[in-house]
Amino acid sequence: MVSIRYLDFGSAKSLVLLLARVFLITLFLIFGFSKLTGFEGTVQYMNMLHAPLPTLSAMIAVVAEAFLGLLILIGFYTRPIAVLLALYTLGTAMIGHAYWHTTGDMMQDLNTKIHFFKNMSIVGGFLLLAIAGPGAISVDKK
Repeated sequence: MVSIRYLDFGSAKSLVLLLARVFLITLFLIFGFSKLTGFEGTVQYMNMLHAPLPTLSAMIAVVAEAFLGLLILIGFYTRPIAVLLALYTLGTAMIGHAYWHTTGDMMQDLNTKIHFFKNMSIVGGFLLLAIAGPGAISVDKK
C-alpha cells in the first residue's frame, strides 16, 4: 500500500503563500498598469477583439488587473478577489484567446492556444488561492 504524506511547510507556509501571490499576480500588475497608462490603445485592442462595449471592457480590464491585482499582492480580501479574478481570467481566455476560431498561420494559432491554456493555469492558481487563503503575511491576517 502506497501512502502519500502531507508535506508540512511549517513556518515557511506563509512565505510560500506570499511568493505564490507575487508570482501569480505579476503578469496582471505589469499589463494592468500598461493598460491604464495606454488606455486609448487598450480600448482599440478591445474593439479589435470585438469585446462587448470596448471602453467598459477596457475599464474592467484595468480594474481587474491593476487594482484587484494590487489587493491580491498585499493580501486584502484575498479569497473573494481570487474568485473574481478567476472568473475574469476565464472570460479573457474565452474572448481574447479563442484558439478554436483561429485560421491564420500556424505560429499565430499556436500562440493563441498557448495563451488560452496559460489563462486556464492562472484560473487554477486563483482557485487554489481562494481555498488556501493568503497566509499570515497579508493584510487579511492583520
